[in-house]
Amino acid sequence: MSHVIRPFSPDDSIADLTALLHRAYKPLLDMGLRYLATHQSEDVTRARIAKRRCFVAVSGDRVVGTVSYGFPDPWPGVPWFSQPGVASVGQFAVEPELQRNGIGGSLLSFVEDLARQDGVEELALNTAEPAHHLIAYYEKRGYRVVDTTDATMPNYRSVIMSKRLGPGSRGKQG
Repeated sequence: MSHVIRPFSPDDSIADLTALLHRAYKPLLDMGLRYLATHQSEDVTRARIAKRRCFVAVSGDRVVGTVSYGFPDPWPGVPWFSQPGVASVGQFAVEPELQRNGIGGSLLSFVEDLARQDGVEELALNTAEPAHHLIAYYEKRGYRVVDTTDATMPNYRSVIMSKRLGPGSRGKQG
């Protein structure tokens, strides 16, 4: 599907972005996984993108996907995110009816390239341990499990996954 990736702009609708996140994460909620993106308010969406760089995939005049990228706040109990050279992605979503058309892959490739330009050694993310399909998707893209935790506060254990981007990249934390 033809789309362009660009930064989220002040002219874009927070309400529409929040609704996209809710639609894209609904199958996970149906699995019993209460990711924040399944129910977050517009204020939470606004606050989350204010802390990071948010990008959208646009087809025609419609936002069809999104991802945020940046250096995470330290998470107690999740030391991987506190290491120098580790950035992360989050709020990654594609319209459900447009998934498996390359939009998500192009969003991730975009932020991976941006992270390399920024000198990032590792690009990390977290997802639910029971979301085997998501773990498999990220593994196919070169991400590996580096940790597990229940410190991410939802109703499930999370896996921390990371992809080496640069020559000084880190191995599994010990």
